[in-house]
Amino acid sequence: MFLRLAFLGFVGLSAGGVVAAGVFAFLAIIGVFPRLIGNTDTGRHIMLYETVLILGGIWGNAADLYLMPVILPGGKWLLAVFGGSFGIFVGCLVMSLAETLKALPVFNRRVRLAVGIQYMILALAAGKLAGALLYFMK
Repeated sequence: MFLRLAFLGFVGLSAGGVVAAGVFAFLAIIGVFPRLIGNTDTGRHIMLYETVLILGGIWGNAADLYLMPVILPGGKWLLAVFGGSFGIFVGCLVMSLAETLKALPVFNRRVRLAVGIQYMILALAAGKLAGALLYFMK
């Protein structure tokens, strides 16, 4: 029985590692991390970026697997900072993916939008924010 559970645990951890590696490879391929490093001019801290990404992935997996609550000093303010940081990261991810797929030029041609694409993106983001707020308030 122990051997069976040990094998099942090994297979589960291996599968989780493969999925996590795939997600991080996808993020690296579409250029989220290089773009953020280039825009912030922090290329000299590559090892710090790698360490934080690995530790964040491990912590996120452990928190999801063991249903760990986030109890930190600072309470709601710290949670707001984490939420804002996550929102910024997801925004960067979406824009990198859209740029990689060349979605914005196609969207501009289809809508026949000559100027004001930044306002269109802002309106889409505001709509997403309003929908998320309504969802989480109810």
